[in-house]
Amino acid sequence: MVRALVANRRGKAKIGTPGDAPWLFPGGRPGHPIGDDRLGLRLQKIGLQPRQDRSTALFTLAAELPAAILARMLGVHIQVAVRWQKASAGDWAAGVSRRTSAGRA
Repeated sequence: MVRALVANRRGKAKIGTPGDAPWLFPGGRPGHPIGDDRLGLRLQKIGLQPRQDRSTALFTLAAELPAAILARMLGVHIQVAVRWQKASAGDWAAGVSRRTSAGRA
């Protein structure tokens, strides 16, 4: 499906052949990808909810990874990653502590 999309992609300012454009979703300005707002609208038109899906993915990651790794991986401040962990009830350090204690008993 991705190969078909690349072969048939189009954008308002697309210049050259599909093989010349570096973006899977070319935007309205030459040399730039589509904006996140426009991509979100396109996804909504086909029934996807990008905000809800993004939040679900972030909360899942926050519940499974230490805040330091999450922050570095996503390029967010450590305090933001800690807040996501608390909101998702993914206190990673406490979870590791409980597993370690349970394994020793």
